[in-house]
Amino acid sequence: MSLTSDPPLDTAAPALRPDYASLEVVPVRRPWRWAAVAVTAVLVAQFGHGLITNPAWEWDVFARFFTTETILKAVWITLQLTFYGTALGFALGIVLAFMRLSGSPFLKAVAFGYIWAFRSIPLIVQLLFWFNLAYLYKELSFGIPFGPGLFAFDTVGLVGAMSAAVLGLALHQAAYAAEIVRGGVLAVDGGQLEAAAALGIPRLRQIRRIVLPQAMRSILPNAANEIISLFKGTSIVSVMAIGELFYQVQVIYGRNGRVVPLLMVATVWYVLLTTVLSVLQHYVERHYAKGAVR
Repeated sequence: MSLTSDPPLDTAAPALRPDYASLEVVPVRRPWRWAAVAVTAVLVAQFGHGLITNPAWEWDVFARFFTTETILKAVWITLQLTFYGTALGFALGIVLAFMRLSGSPFLKAVAFGYIWAFRSIPLIVQLLFWFNLAYLYKELSFGIPFGPGLFAFDTVGLVGAMSAAVLGLALHQAAYAAEIVRGGVLAVDGGQLEAAAALGIPRLRQIRRIVLPQAMRSILPNAANEIISLFKGTSIVSVMAIGELFYQVQVIYGRNGRVVPLLMVATVWYVLLTTVLSVLQHYVERHYAKGAVR
């Protein structure tokens, strides 16, 4: 009897050992998977064939208007609305997120009230409200609170259609951005902040160098979805007669009656630019995933 912990040796005769090399490996048969692939391929082929051969799509009209100066200017306005709405919205959203995470009950209540209100009111209502701000306030004055004003601005000239659109999109986006940032910060283990505090690292540096780089892994996917949604949601400012992509498409097909090809112009532009945003999202996520993904 062996007194060591070594496993017992295989003393079986070579003839009695199974010959695994001679066994035939049979792949798992999945007939229903192949049937689903075949049906899907046929449907995709039929859809593609219809896009190419159906004359009602009027691809010649699509090609004529796709890169016209009017459409390109509209695309540029759409990108401007997306950029300003995203930049201002996430800047305010970060402030709101840390207000909700603060130890002050008053700051928490104010941030919660803002997020509750702007997530409850439809975006189109917010845009129309800011567009008609001059109806409520003829001018905005700055000075001593509840006292005399030092200087004032005329709201008619200050808040135009473009300014109202950016303001409405940014304030609406801030409510969602605040929850995205707050969720990302809460995903970081609190023990790391305790360790950083024990080492004497200042609070601001803890947030900038420890919390945010790790929180970005959770923030980025949701933030990218919000940016893409905002990019497509800029079409709602057409109610304010701003010359963004969807509004210009409506103007053109209202004149020539070519509704379908003009809608395809807008659709393809939205698809192309959304694809670019998705590619940028991939590379930014890969940058912040260093050290976490092998």
